Amino acid sequence: MIRENQRFLNMIFVCIDMAILAFSLIFAWYIRFETSLLPFKNNWGLNYYLMFLLFILPIYIFLYYSSGLYRPHRTKSIASESITIVKINVIGLLLLITLLYVTHLVNFSRYLLAMFAISSTTFTIVERIILRKSLRFIRSKGFNIKHILVIGAGDLGKKFACKIKQNEYIGYNIIGYLDDNIENGHKVLDSKVIGNINDLVHVILTNRIDKAVITISPIHYKVIEDIVDTLEKYGVEAEIVPDYYRYFPANPYIDLIDDMPIIKLRYVPLDKSFNHFIKRILDIVLAIAIIIITSPILVLTALMVKISSPGPVIFKQERVGLHRKEFNIYKFRSMKVQDEKYEKYQWTSEDDHRKTKFGSFIRKSNIDELPQLFNILKGDMSLIGPRPERPHFVDKFRDEIPKYMIKHYVRPGMTGLAQVNGFRGNTSIKKRIEYDIYYVENWNLKMDIKIFFMTFIHAFRNAY
Repeated sequence: MIRENQRFLNMIFVCIDMAILAFSLIFAWYIRFETSLLPFKNNWGLNYYLMFLLFILPIYIFLYYSSGLYRPHRTKSIASESITIVKINVIGLLLLITLLYVTHLVNFSRYLLAMFAISSTTFTIVERIILRKSLRFIRSKGFNIKHILVIGAGDLGKKFACKIKQNEYIGYNIIGYLDDNIENGHKVLDSKVIGNINDLVHVILTNRIDKAVITISPIHYKVIEDIVDTLEKYGVEAEIVPDYYRYFPANPYIDLIDDMPIIKLRYVPLDKSFNHFIKRILDIVLAIAIIIITSPILVLTALMVKISSPGPVIFKQERVGLHRKEFNIYKFRSMKVQDEKYEKYQWTSEDDHRKTKFGSFIRKSNIDELPQLFNILKGDMSLIGPRPERPHFVDKFRDEIPKYMIKHYVRPGMTGLAQVNGFRGNTSIKKRIEYDIYYVENWNLKMDIKIFFMTFIHAFRNAY
């Protein structure tokens, strides 16, 4: 994920740099030919000069890349980076002059070329300052920060903390360490030991933790196995800093922080920023389109729910979503109003006496699920993903079904792989979780598209 996030960030930097180079050329042309500062006869129009972007953009982006401006571990001071940018632009200017000389383009304005060199250098330095300040501001507000629990405060844990501090672009915040051999309160760089390994469950339940990093010796492989089981049981992503040969389970892959390898125990394609971004955009676009298309059904259903039974039109129920966060799922109310404390502990059955007559119809046809399109727009859900469950049943299944909590590594969906394969309603929870885990570890757009269309085929099966 770290490398993928950096690649995605680099793509943004490249696009911004290209835009600045293009703007600098236009700016230089305008100053040279359209102001009274430097009056001069314009032999070539703007369009002709813009053609040179075909040479300028590849040359400058290549120079930026070769000089390390897109590397994760860049110089830490803006002064050093500014000097690098000045050097690159001087080299770029010399290459452009050489190109003009070789091609005998003597009519190219030398003043424009000088103005371009000055403006591109200035704007690029300003861009880097703004980007640095923006990232710092965003992180100071608590955004784009991953809260990390480190298990092991020995030499490897300290080295990991140093790497995190040296590579602030990652956006990791170490909330504390667990260690059996170091007393509570002992400080490791900017964080403290907050308990021993037996306190893991308590720390998970009382802190916001996005992932846990294991940095204890591989000789304690049994302890590592227990830690991994506990982390997955409570839906916390686990990573190991190897020193290790014994580690658990499916689809591990190696990530890097600087030159330190980390084994991520479960590969999640939607951890990649680009995949996450594409899926989110598609969710928003499709949700809006479906709301517009089904708006007559939404209005008519709302009226019928109101007429058929006293009570609210929309039924809200607590569910557990991405990273174990609870949210209110929306549905058209299909049952009689009941006491909330009984509702949250009961499954719906086929001949459930709580259903209204109209409620039976909208449940059978899945129309009652349509308000979840607004959950998608809010960001609580996705169109495709594992179905969310109520907190009571999440707590129950977490203890009964191995790896149940892995489904919470991604946003829950209105429909999912398990549902289109017939596992919805009163069907096997274990089989459902198998499909959910497969979806989490093997997500791709093709799979989402296939599930989307299969949903219409299976829309009326096992629904009550």
